[in-house]
Amino acid sequence: MLQLTDIELVLGSRKILHDVDLELGESEVHSIIGMNGTGKSTLASVIMGLNGYAPTAGRVFFCEEDITALSISERAQRGITLAWQEPARFEGLTVAEYLETGRQVARSSPLTPQECLGKVGLRPQMYLNRAVDTTLSGGERRRIELAAVLGMSPRLAILDEPDSGIDPPSIDNIVDVIRTLSRRGAAVLLITHHGEVAAIADRASALCGGTILKTGNPLMITRFFRDYCQECLHVNEPIGKELNNA
Repeated sequence: MLQLTDIELVLGSRKILHDVDLELGESEVHSIIGMNGTGKSTLASVIMGLNGYAPTAGRVFFCEEDITALSISERAQRGITLAWQEPARFEGLTVAEYLETGRQVARSSPLTPQECLGKVGLRPQMYLNRAVDTTLSGGERRRIELAAVLGMSPRLAILDEPDSGIDPPSIDNIVDVIRTLSRRGAAVLLITHHGEVAAIADRASALCGGTILKTGNPLMITRFFRDYCQECLHVNEPIGKELNNA
């Protein structure tokens, strides 16, 4: 479904990503795990086509179509969606209205707002009529955003887990969201720095210094991450041979 080939991204004078190759199959859950500053969120931005993140080299293919030059809206029309690290606020819009907006672009029979909120651990009767604004905590907005992703029934969902500062949904909630998306035919790219989250995937990749070091069984990759990456000082720097050979 998704294929990245030789992706490179230079921002200013810094090479943030280089030699990135990645493939995702239909309904596959794939974790990208790495320390803060190694390029995980940048990779998500490249796939989503955010302004300023057009790859310097390489190609992005979605369902065998070259989408490298497509805009974020064109990618969204093809069924790609991204749950942002910092959830948005929408003054004057209720949670029910926000979720209903997502349902209107669903590619298949959408879940109800009540079902979506339940799967992210929120009681619908307490949230449907609340405004999506500063009265909600960052964690609540994050859960509501995940509920909106569920309601959209995307073909590819990119879930970029916040690094810090936001109370995240529980592991059980995250698993429920991901499994629901997968059962409904979506591929999920889960970007994280937590091994226990990465381990729920079908496959996982370790990202270091802007490139993918290893791809394989999630338990193997999370063990590699625990044993090497958490002690590694390579943040957007060349990678040592000791890690390549681990």
